[in-house]
Amino acid sequence: MYAQRVQTLDAHCFQEPVVLDQSPEQMMDGVGLPDEELIRLVVAGDVDVFEILMHRYQAHVSRIVGGHVPADVAREVAHDVFVKTYVGLATYAFERPFAHWLATIAVRACYDFWRQRQGADVPVSAITADHQRWIDQVLAAQSDEEFAERSRQQEATDVLQWALARLSPEQRMVVTLVHLEGNSVQEAAALLGWSAVNVKVRAYRARQVLRNILMSER
Repeated sequence: MYAQRVQTLDAHCFQEPVVLDQSPEQMMDGVGLPDEELIRLVVAGDVDVFEILMHRYQAHVSRIVGGHVPADVAREVAHDVFVKTYVGLATYAFERPFAHWLATIAVRACYDFWRQRQGADVPVSAITADHQRWIDQVLAAQSDEEFAERSRQQEATDVLQWALARLSPEQRMVVTLVHLEGNSVQEAAALLGWSAVNVKVRAYRARQVLRNILMSER
């Protein structure tokens, strides 16, 4: 059943590029429907309607995935997010906004990507003088806010990707969600499906590990 539903979704919605098969005029009624109505139609068997949901939330998913996985695999992971969303759509309980439910699937898909990637060789980028100065500033940060501010600097990109790749999947996700993206412990817990205590402990330990990684390059 799972394979059949995925094949059906791929045949209808995942063509190159991802576009709506029908014209805006033909789909005007569907496009104007709220998420809840579209979901009920898809669950009832109208696969084509899922294409409207994809179009509606493509940027949302791409933004989340793009912040957690390398650019060269972001499209593949986003594809996986929508497949998992379609297959699990019948379990959506309408208790929270669909965008939040979809974000949970997206974050967990990124987590799954890093779990599968764990142990792979990580290329070592050249650490320039500017990178070294950024590392010194991060190590001197006394708060999560200061840490996040340093992480937004231009020199952060290469060094952060290099360092984050050396964390475990759990550490990488919690550092990104809490310390870099500024989600609260409760928000990160909801996205990852962990307890708030678990997130708080992992966030603290992950930041310490990240500091140790950066200190090794001073």
